[in-house]
Amino acid sequence: MNVSQIMVLIVGLLLIAFILWWFFGKHTEAVGQSTVVNQTQSATIVVNGGYSPSTVVLKKGVPAEVNFEMHDSTACLSHVVFEQLGVNKDLTKQKVTTVKIPTDKKGTFNFACGMDMFHGKVVVK
Repeated sequence: MNVSQIMVLIVGLLLIAFILWWFFGKHTEAVGQSTVVNQTQSATIVVNGGYSPSTVVLKKGVPAEVNFEMHDSTACLSHVVFEQLGVNKDLTKQKVTTVKIPTDKKGTFNFACGMDMFHGKVVVK
């Protein structure tokens, strides 16, 4: 084996390791908490190349709103869809779009962009 073959082998092994880590490795995700003001809880998710935080935790039994603050006008992120709630909101109409979340029972509400490429969830505990 010459030097160029060894270099190609090393680069190939590093790429394989990176792909395995990317798809099968444990990745931490940001979790946001709600704030309660005047008997209503709210949480803000910033839309900028994805959702930050991608997970929001709400308290069961307290009326809740999740505010999507738009910083990225990419076509994919222009809508947020809560399939379980029948919600499909256009985020480009205003800087902050509010979605009311039912908190009468514990559960998880998944949401995604209009193209189903970026995902997040709202957890009621």
